[in-house]
Amino acid sequence: MPKIEAARPLITPAVSARTLWIAAAVVAGLLLLAYLVAFDQGAVSRSGMYLHELMHDGRHLLGVPCH
Repeated sequence: MPKIEAARPLITPAVSARTLWIAAAVVAGLLLLAYLVAFDQGAVSRSGMYLHELMHDGRHLLGVPCH
């Protein structure tokens, strides 16, 4: 009599759900950073002029028009 093996799923996920969540968090963080550097003109960075000037210099470094 042949040996019966346990049924295996036909499709196995290539990427785990945890990996997808981590990737989504990284992408969201990068988008937030891109917003702060490229578009924020002081509305979000209300912690004084230091953060505003840092982001302003980042815009010049990346070549994003800001004036």
